[in-house]
Amino acid sequence: MNALKIAAVQFRHAPGRIAANLTKIEGFVRRASEQGVALVAFPEMCLPGYWHLRRLDRAGIAALAERVPDGPSCARLLELAAANGMTIGAGLIERSAEGRFYNAYFVALPDGRHACHRKLHAFISEHVDSGDAFTAVELPQGWKVGVLICYDNNIIENVRATALLDVDLILAPHQTGGCASKDPHTMGRVDFALWEQRRRNPAAIEAELKGPKGREWLLRWLPARAHDNGVFYCFSNGIGVDDDEIRTGNAMILDPYGRILAETWRADDDIVTATLDPELLVNSTGRRWVRTRRPELYGSLARRTGKEEDTRAVRFDAVGV
Repeated sequence: MNALKIAAVQFRHAPGRIAANLTKIEGFVRRASEQGVALVAFPEMCLPGYWHLRRLDRAGIAALAERVPDGPSCARLLELAAANGMTIGAGLIERSAEGRFYNAYFVALPDGRHACHRKLHAFISEHVDSGDAFTAVELPQGWKVGVLICYDNNIIENVRATALLDVDLILAPHQTGGCASKDPHTMGRVDFALWEQRRRNPAAIEAELKGPKGREWLLRWLPARAHDNGVFYCFSNGIGVDDDEIRTGNAMILDPYGRILAETWRADDDIVTATLDPELLVNSTGRRWVRTRRPELYGSLARRTGKEEDTRAVRFDAVGV
């Protein structure tokens, strides 16, 4: 398995304007192709937009949903992947054959194959269901890639279960940072004035994006997910206004030791790239830990405690929505 050059993108989506967001994706794909990138990862729900979805009724969600892989966005992503010899991941709303909706992440491969991950912990809308399966796909270069969408990554069992599929890299598309919360120790809203003044005072907004509402929050847990499981991590995220919140961007790529290979804290659309060295995987701390697991001791992890809560209740009770 040879080195793999990948890219993580952050961009501000236009809510409800799939065509405009797809045009933005096309521009980033061109830039990534010029840099010799083999895989580019875009944010969660970057095609339909995200936080405004919680205000839509079922008809509104349906108007933004599409079948996978037969929908127009998926078809275009597959075309772009083939034309550029690149794997492309992007977030959308999937409409299943049964008429159910999912927060999904479509991965288009250059050889025509595809994969789709349904978010395991969906909470954006009562009309959007949670998925029930882990996802892994092998790239033409021999690398095996898993996908976990936003909140999926916060549950450590999800990351370990994905790592146990023998993945080398996890794509972690998000729409996070700057989230409202009643917990003073967890993020909090970014001041809209800082965002609106970002051209005149970039230092102020960048300090906010790098602080506890953005990068500092990520560094409490994201490097540990990579390190403890011995996998590379590709974190892509929204940036800027997302309905009544400001997303903090911080697109980054981490190695299997949790070290940051590339990152950005620009208050703007941006792309970061890194070349992944497969030699780092072989004897990484996390992989050695995984090999010394004792599964016979872990039955309690698969049993309910009676304290489980629905993700929708946890997220929306926390912010008072």
